[in-house]
Amino acid sequence: MKKNAKNITLFALTWPIFIEILLHMLMGNADTLMLSQYSDESVAAVGVSNQILSLIIVMFGFVATGTAILVAQNLGAERKQAAGEISLISLLANLLFGILLSLSIWIFNEDLLLLMDLPKNLLTEASSYLNIVGGFAFIQALIMTAGAIIRSYGYTKDAMYITIGMNILNVIGNYLFIFGPFGVPVLGVEGVAYSTTISRLLGFVVLVIVLFKRVPDALPFKGLFKIPMKHLKDLLKIGIPSAGEHLSYNGSQMVITYFIAILGTEALTTKVYAQNLMMFIFLFSVAISQGTQILIGHMVGAQKIEEAYQRCIKSLKIAIFISVLMAILFSFLSTPLMKIFTSNQEIINLGCILIYLTIILEPGRSFNLVVINALRATGDVKFPVYMGILSMWGVSVTLSYLLGIHFGLGLIGIWISFIADEWLRGIIMLHRWKSRVWIRKTFIKNEDPIHLN
Repeated sequence: MKKNAKNITLFALTWPIFIEILLHMLMGNADTLMLSQYSDESVAAVGVSNQILSLIIVMFGFVATGTAILVAQNLGAERKQAAGEISLISLLANLLFGILLSLSIWIFNEDLLLLMDLPKNLLTEASSYLNIVGGFAFIQALIMTAGAIIRSYGYTKDAMYITIGMNILNVIGNYLFIFGPFGVPVLGVEGVAYSTTISRLLGFVVLVIVLFKRVPDALPFKGLFKIPMKHLKDLLKIGIPSAGEHLSYNGSQMVITYFIAILGTEALTTKVYAQNLMMFIFLFSVAISQGTQILIGHMVGAQKIEEAYQRCIKSLKIAIFISVLMAILFSFLSTPLMKIFTSNQEIINLGCILIYLTIILEPGRSFNLVVINALRATGDVKFPVYMGILSMWGVSVTLSYLLGIHFGLGLIGIWISFIADEWLRGIIMLHRWKSRVWIRKTFIKNEDPIHLN
């Protein structure tokens, strides 16, 4: 391996990840922004469809998460063959799982949307989008896995460049199908779905080509049938609990979206616009957390426990500082930013209040993003799931209904519930890290690439 924990810095890992996540977000925002010129109703339809797709993507993430951690730890321990075997089996596992979920979405897409209590006038567009993007969701499963492999080997720039290409293709496709230049048929939501799917397919093809070029032994197809089943078991031991935390979060968000749907289409649209802007605030923390996870994985593999401990604390401080700074900046610019999406003054006013509340929300989110990823990197994956389920459902969902619906505070009450959830979980996760309980889960024996309790 050309790169290891000694010559990879947090900044070198993080800035390409930051650009990549930014571009992924821009991909979604390009859909929203360009559709907002077409119809506010279309924005709401795609927003609800994407809520369902987010839940599906989390299901794919359990293999990708396990892959990133196991590959990083084995590379840190100089076990390159095991890292390659894990990479290959994870791609095949997520392909099969992705096809299964894609078929499920294609068959049950309208039933899923009706479960969200989607307004009838939005059903046709939402179903069309979910049918196309969801039907080919297995492509996203492969992208997530291949991307996790490339980043764990330290080639974060390559993943970034591929995402740039995917974004360019997506925006061009959106423009063609929404605005219909050169006689191209105007397909609206359906066209956006085609554009998203095609750009993802091409992106995955390039990812695989780059992976073979950078790390020729990363996918040992010749030894496919000799790969120990233990690798798959280890993937599941890490991945399933990790996905459980994300699954709980997205499941709770679906329930909360159902509450917002009760408030009406305008509330749904406001949520979509506000959260699109908020993503640009916390993407710094996401990038830092992913870079930190890779570093800690390598450090744990090399049994540099104290370095791993300090790395998490330093990364957390950086993430909190940047997230607060960005939240304040976006609050000052909230009105012109909301006007980019809509001219509806009620949506603008409410959206601005939600962005103001992010000044309190985002530091709490930083705790969860950085510390939970650090815990995962060590193999301590179950505790965040247990705490996440308790807080997300006991605090976020419960308070969303009480404040937002029962007491009539609407989206403001729901945002307050988000704040309470993020801060409670964040403080608990930091205490877990400082307790150093995770140390006993990180020891790697000579014969065993990773030990998991």
